[in-house]
Amino acid sequence: MSATSSAENAGATRAICVYCGSSPGKNGTFRDAGLSLGGAIAGAGHRLIYGGGTRGIMGAVAEGAMGAGGKVTGIIPRFLMNKEATEAALHRLDELIVTQDMHERKHAMFARSDAFVTLPGGIGTLEEIIEIMTWAQLGHHAKPMILANIDGFWNPLIALLDHMREAGFIHTGHRVRPIVVEDAGAIVPVIEAAWAAHPGHDDGVKSIIARM
Repeated sequence: MSATSSAENAGATRAICVYCGSSPGKNGTFRDAGLSLGGAIAGAGHRLIYGGGTRGIMGAVAEGAMGAGGKVTGIIPRFLMNKEATEAALHRLDELIVTQDMHERKHAMFARSDAFVTLPGGIGTLEEIIEIMTWAQLGHHAKPMILANIDGFWNPLIALLDHMREAGFIHTGHRVRPIVVEDAGAIVPVIEAAWAAHPGHDDGVKSIIARM
């Protein structure tokens, strides 16, 4: 299936990428936040781009979006199809993109998205948002980046980023400053405000992106 590109989403309807855990975690609030965010993305008329999982917080985000009548693109490597999801459940998505590996998955998620939200998750979730922050630092994009700091989950990462900045290792702090939002229900309005404040300046250098 073909995907909706960032350029095609330049109007009112855009695509929001959500990174999160394929497990529910020990705090039920995390899954609730996923449901709320998915519903809010759909309710605002935007497309959800996510890692294709049908379990854990991933599954909750997709469930929330589909339950609200939203469009959902799942992007998943073939080798994870029966680990993070089931093929039967994946066919509920209105768009499914199967990649050969994790690198292809991450690039596809980046290319198709106009903003990035990071809900609680593990090492893979952390790696995904750190890579997006790295590309922002290098000037490859200026798309909004949101840390969904549900129940203070990302406080250690926020403290680490502040420590790195104070120690002189982040020299473009204005680029590597994800917006911290505590309430899942407030995330979409924050993203829309960021889009409105910087219209047409988020796509980065396409010739560089193509090589990433």
